[in-house]
Amino acid sequence: MFEEIDERLLDPMCDRLKTVFYPEKSYIVWERDPVYEMSFIMQGKVLTMTTNGGTAGFFNSNYLKAGDFYGEELLTWALDPRSSFLPLSTRTVQALTEVEAFALKAEDLKFIGTEFRRLHSKQVRHTFRFYSPQWRTWAACFIQAAWYRYCKKKLEETLQADENMLQHAIAKAGESSTPSLGATIYATRFAVNALRTLRSNSTRKLAWVQERIPLKLPQKPAEPNFTSGEL
Repeated sequence: MFEEIDERLLDPMCDRLKTVFYPEKSYIVWERDPVYEMSFIMQGKVLTMTTNGGTAGFFNSNYLKAGDFYGEELLTWALDPRSSFLPLSTRTVQALTEVEAFALKAEDLKFIGTEFRRLHSKQVRHTFRFYSPQWRTWAACFIQAAWYRYCKKKLEETLQADENMLQHAIAKAGESSTPSLGATIYATRFAVNALRTLRSNSTRKLAWVQERIPLKLPQKPAEPNFTSGEL
């Protein structure tokens, strides 16, 4: 992301960077707490976790290492000249090992936010999305939900076609002019049992797919505006 930034902006950013250390197993920030700084990991390993604001049954985690960052909610906040209250963290962040990082405090990031908005490169925006745990979690959940909805639709279509075929077989057996009454009754019972089994299996399959479609997707992260002009 910083490869796209002019050195005239990097210098004041570096002047405001503070080195921070976190001991092993310590919690850096809790989900739903205000974000006071955006940090860039230099050494160590970090675990980030989210329950999507306490959504029942939802849990997502990511491991971050040197070169990754967290607290990106603060960047979106800093780029908006109308923002006032600090954003709330979407994730709980825990240091799995001793962690050394560079941190940009909220007030410092707000100060250089006007310079960020003068950037015109789309690559910065794409890079931000790619490395952001927020965006990656939202994208993964969105894709999974879309996939399971597609699976449900195809399964319903397949089951409906199979049921129609069995219903046709039952009707055909009832209209059969076969001399053997026993054969007609046997064919009808076979088709009825097959239809009952199909419906029972269909209910279980559809329930299994439905359980995997999340009731509530994570909220799409706010789009950081790197373009010039008023927001």
